[in-house]
Parts: sequence; C-alpha cells; structure tokens
Amino acid sequence: MSDSEPLTGEHLALDLVNTRPAGGDGRIDLLDTPQRLAAWLALESDRLHGETGDSAPAESDLAPVHVVRAHVEAVLDALLRGAKPSEAALRALTDAQRAAPAVRELAWDGSAVTAVVRRSGPLGVRLAARLAEAATDLFTDPAIGRLKRCEADGCVMLFLPAHPRRRWCSASRCGNRARVARYYQRHKQTADRKR
Repeated sequence: MSDSEPLTGEHLALDLVNTRPAGGDGRIDLLDTPQRLAAWLALESDRLHGETGDSAPAESDLAPVHVVRAHVEAVLDALLRGAKPSEAALRALTDAQRAAPAVRELAWDGSAVTAVVRRSGPLGVRLAARLAEAATDLFTDPAIGRLKRCEADGCVMLFLPAHPRRRWCSASRCGNRARVARYYQRHKQTADRKR
C-alpha cells in the first residue's frame, strides 16, 4: 500500500480525514480531482449506501467535501488535545447536514414496504451531508476517547484502535516502516560497535 492510496477501514469520518496523508512536501490531498473522489467513493460504497446514485463527481462536488473534511479534522484535532472543539466547526458540520437532510423514502417492492434513505441536491452537497452525519456519529460515540494519531514518524493518520496496544494507522504501511527502521538501527549499532 502506497501513501498515495487512501487508507480505508476506519470509521467513515476518519477515512475522510485520512485522505490528507503527509507527503515529502507537506500534506497530500487524495481527493483533489473528481476522478480521485470517485475512486475513494467506490472504496467507501458499502458505507455510503447509494448516496452517490449513478452520478459521477464533478469539479463543483469537491468543495463541499473538502469543507466538511476540514471541519471534521479541526474537531478531531481539538478532541485529541483534550480541548473544546470550535463552535464554528461544529456549526458548519450541522449546516452541512441541514443542506441535504436524509429522508426515508417509502416504496412497495412487490411484497413489502421498503424504506431507502435519500437526499436531494447536488452530489457534493449530498456527500457533505452524509460525511457530516458520519462525523456526528463518531464525535458522539463513547469510543472517541480512544482516538489516536499514528506514532510513525511523519504520519498524520488517525484511527480508533480495537486493541489498546495498536500504535500505527496500518501494519502494512507504518508498522512495517517502524519495524524496518528498528531492525536497521539495531544492526547499524552492532556494526558500529564491531569497528
């Protein structure tokens, strides 16, 4: 797994924030084009429950998603520091949900009544509402107290550990790097002592 691939598998709101990993020249945006947003949405499709419909993201859909991501990140950073989140960030996330409220649309499938959650409006606004809703679920979940930032040097990824000893965002990404670095350091010290 490379740093240019989105890290998925955490809570949806964390996966969103983790689309801005650290790179050699600062933070990288893995949702900087409609095509990359579409690829991330495909990775998250099981959790978005048809929120995108058949629509392909357009350039105009990026801004609402980026705004929600920035506010989610600001709240998570405050929570990690044990600080009060910004009222403006909380209000912006509430407003994003209000812009495309979820409605349970009732239908008859031939044998039973079904309910499908639908939102109206442009794709970016619908996505922003769904992502803000996911963030609300995360912020109000008691598990938020376990939120961690990856301990690997230079990594900014966030995760909720299922095991209290988990230290890295991903064993295959940062965990392997840390193990290789420790191995290299041990062998370098041994070689230095032999000289």
